[in-house]
Order: sequence, then C-alpha cells, then structure tokens
Amino acid sequence: MRANEMSERSGTAMPTPPDDIVEAARLAPEHWISMIDPGWDGEGVPPDRVVVGRWRTGTTGEIEEWEDNEAYRPSPEALGWPEPTDDVDHALQLAVTGYGTVEDALRALATAEVAVLTLPDGSPVTAAVADGRLVVPVFTAAPHLAGVGAFASERVTVPALLDRLPPGHALYVNPAGPAGTVLEPGRLAGADPGGTRSEDAD
Repeated sequence: MRANEMSERSGTAMPTPPDDIVEAARLAPEHWISMIDPGWDGEGVPPDRVVVGRWRTGTTGEIEEWEDNEAYRPSPEALGWPEPTDDVDHALQLAVTGYGTVEDALRALATAEVAVLTLPDGSPVTAAVADGRLVVPVFTAAPHLAGVGAFASERVTVPALLDRLPPGHALYVNPAGPAGTVLEPGRLAGADPGGTRSEDAD
C-alpha cells in the first residue's frame, strides 16, 4: 500500500512519511515506526500521548500501513498556534494541550505583570464567560491587548490585581489567544513562584 492510500487498519489517510522515516523503514522490515509530535523534546521512550501514530513496514522494508493513535494529544506546534508572546503564554499553551501543567502556568502568572482594561474610575473591566462565571480579562503582552481595540488599560502585577478583583471574579488570561484560560484567584494566591518546574502532564 502506498503512502497516499487509505490504511485498512485505521480507515484514515496515511501521512506521507519523511525521507528519514522511509530510509529507516528500509532497514527495519516488518516493524512499526512511530511518528512523534514535533512539540515533544523529551528523552527516552516517548509517552503515548505524543505519538501521532505509526507506520508498518512490509517484508521488503516498504511502508505499507498506517495506524492512528487515539491517545495522541497535539502540541501547540502541531496545532499551528503562534509562537508564545511571553513566559505566561508559553506555560498556558503547554498546559492546555497537556504538554505542561496548570501548576507551571500558575507559577508563571503569580508574579507577572499584565494589562487590564479599566473603567473611567480606574476599576477593572469585568465580563462573563459562556458558563456564566464572572471574570476580569487580562493580557500578558501587547499583541493580546491589541486584539480588543483601543480601550483604556493599565499595567499591574498579578498580586496587586488580585487585591482589586471584585468579589466572585476570576482572571481570564489572554481571552482571544489560542490558550485563553480562566484561572481562579485562590489558585493564583497559593502558587509558589519559586517552585520547581513540573514534568509534562500525562
């Protein structure tokens, strides 16, 4: 079966293998060769969640079959997301795709300076998300803030902003970005900015 035909096992189109995979297949007849997500840079055996799928080689070393991995979780790179604008955006992108942890994102945000939209009296602009939660939108870098237009805003550290949050409100970080995330203030207040970086989430 050629690389552009359908895999009988998975029922999906077989990805065209790169030249290095084709060469490896010639040296490994009757083997499975995995395709790894470009966002994984770990060492050792890749965890199942970063394996896109695998090719099967025939008796002559020619790739004959493709099998999808249902446990695969695409990375920001695989999803085509833009490069992170800052450390917080980077940590959020990893956390929401499963390549990092929420704890890492909380630590990155705990002492960060963000932009917050303000009303004429200086209080933060509030909003509601689809599930009804009340939030204060915040923006970690200028490109995220530019997406909402020419509204009044100020730069403030997250600890200072937490003291000004209206009761019952959470932070909505980079709401227009691919990794926009609602974070409860209690979790941020308890984050340890000096903590050791966690391993990638399973």
